[in-house]
Amino acid sequence: MRLIAVKLLRAALTLWLVLTFVFFVLRLSGDPTTTLLPDDIDEQTRDFYRALWGLDRPVFEQYWRYLAGLLQGDFGISFRNNVDAFELVWDRVPKTALLGGTALGMALVLGMPLGVLAALYRDSWLDRVVMSVAVFGFSMPNFFLGILLILVFAMQLRVLPSSGSDTIWHLILPAATLGTGFAAQIARYTRSSMIDVLGKPYMRTARSKGAGPGRRVTAHALPNAAIPVVTILGFKVGELLGWAVVTETVFAWPGIGRLLTSAVASRDLAVVQCIMILLAVTMIAANMIVDLIYGWLDPRVRVGARAGARA
Repeated sequence: MRLIAVKLLRAALTLWLVLTFVFFVLRLSGDPTTTLLPDDIDEQTRDFYRALWGLDRPVFEQYWRYLAGLLQGDFGISFRNNVDAFELVWDRVPKTALLGGTALGMALVLGMPLGVLAALYRDSWLDRVVMSVAVFGFSMPNFFLGILLILVFAMQLRVLPSSGSDTIWHLILPAATLGTGFAAQIARYTRSSMIDVLGKPYMRTARSKGAGPGRRVTAHALPNAAIPVVTILGFKVGELLGWAVVTETVFAWPGIGRLLTSAVASRDLAVVQCIMILLAVTMIAANMIVDLIYGWLDPRVRVGARAGARA
């Protein structure tokens, strides 16, 4: 219980630091009325909207009002759309979750088997091919890969749509764009971890006891090699929104990333703040889930956690 309480306290502190930093940085970025209102509008009307949005108050008063609103579940009103910021952001969550989940699924299905094969056939032509493809996929910028896929599959071959989200076919290109870099990193980390695990004494013991190659890989090597991969997945879930900003913009995918781009451009403060809080919560939750999976994959983590809690 003590360990859980410490983790929750750190999570709350991290969330507070994030929302505080975002709040003040956005206030330093300029007056939203210069972007949201026409250039030729009179100063009296501009002052009216500043008062309406609470921007005429001192910044620390705005901050305390914002914190008090958050404690009551009020994330503010979108200046641009005049609707609740949380509802506006939450409406986009399913699309980003679908895109991100599909991309991560593709990355795991492709990255882990390729990494395992590269480790099992270390220094062979298969290993060199897999790692060359992984380096290429990791180095390829998202926007360039997305445009390249559009040129090939949407404009030349005309087999897949280039934008929108109406059907499952609209998901393929953005998911492939977002998942390629993930798959490349998973393949590299899986290979490195597998090579390390395959040289451990317990692998030789499993072989001497008559365990076949398949069982040695699936029952002994892969669970231990998966721990660094789980770490990468925890970080990637948090990075998903940052990568999705580019991908959703390229493919006109109506998710949180595209909403963040438009909100930053128009200085829609409440929407940007809400999205950043959602990102922070996602990162914190992902890290806590990773800790739980650690304990499931490696009993030594559970023993260490209990010892630390008793100390």
